[in-house]
Amino acid sequence: MKTLRFRAARLTAMLVKEFVQMRRDRLTFAMMIGIPIMQLVLFGFAINADPKALPTVLHVADNSPFARSFVSALENSGYFRIVAQERNPRDVGRMLQQGDVQFAVTIPVGFGRDLVRGTRPVVLVEADATDPAATSNAVAALMTVARTAFDTELTGPLAELRSGADPVELRLHRRYNPEGISQYNVVPGLVGVVLTMTMVIMTALAVTRERERGTMENLLAMPVRPLEVMLGKIVPYIAVGYIQVLVLLLAARFIFDVPMIGSYLLLSLVLVLFIAANLAVGFTFSTIARNQLQAMQMSFFFFLPSIMLSGFMFPFRGMPGWAQILGEALPLTHFLRIVRGILLKGSGAAEIAGETAALAVFLAVAGAIALLRYRQTLD
Repeated sequence: MKTLRFRAARLTAMLVKEFVQMRRDRLTFAMMIGIPIMQLVLFGFAINADPKALPTVLHVADNSPFARSFVSALENSGYFRIVAQERNPRDVGRMLQQGDVQFAVTIPVGFGRDLVRGTRPVVLVEADATDPAATSNAVAALMTVARTAFDTELTGPLAELRSGADPVELRLHRRYNPEGISQYNVVPGLVGVVLTMTMVIMTALAVTRERERGTMENLLAMPVRPLEVMLGKIVPYIAVGYIQVLVLLLAARFIFDVPMIGSYLLLSLVLVLFIAANLAVGFTFSTIARNQLQAMQMSFFFFLPSIMLSGFMFPFRGMPGWAQILGEALPLTHFLRIVRGILLKGSGAAEIAGETAALAVFLAVAGAIALLRYRQTLD
């Protein structure tokens, strides 16, 4: 048997053939170029581990110049952005529980009087500590604010108040995660991440698998409507999603000791929306992709920004405005707020109504696109 020698001409022919094939498979080529660019943009511009301008609500019961100086020092630190001033402490707690603000600062009655007397008035600072990384640097900045906020006022006879302990006493309450345990934030978030990854991928492969195996003809010959096909592909995976959630919640409770103080029934109802939304996305991908490889690539293209822009890996409020807008368009962003709110804060239906509505809108849009993309032909 004659052994063929290595020939540069044959190698060149193979290289040309592969480049031609790559050019014909435009979707795969676009993914190879698009995914690195997307990673560069997300990691280079959108990710920020030191969030600033965190929304803060005030409850100020003292109108002295010292109270105003303290508020100004908060804003000048760069970490706090005053979005509201409430007179009722209940409204302050409501905004904190709903996630509208990251911090709540209460300045008590007689703040200025007690400061002048040297009795160190107490400033109550409540932080939404469900994500410890989002508040750690801002809490450190608070210490500097308490020490330097009154430098321009404490002069002359009051200068001695600057020589001892801080003029005010900061009383920090880390709400919902007082010990700053990262598992309390990460493990509930894994429920959404795992569902996003598995539901989108499994459904994306559904129609493409039928096409590659040659069984699509049988499916098209059956007297079924596009909606019936889509529901038939989606509904079985909803049950699979619930099994995954059950396993994750059991692990969260008995392995990581994550507190679960909310309603399991409410969480299970919201899960239907979230699972169905991801399945609708996967079904849409399956109607676009020509093969299972393309379906996987498209699924990854959706999954990567989901975990990067949703607030799972990095603080959501630390991202620039354009990245937050993109994040708000992803179902995982809203579900993370829901699952953490229910499990860690005990949020009810009223507190998560806005996030639930966002999931419902996304499901309606994704489902409509999937139905429009579905074709009852092999073309």
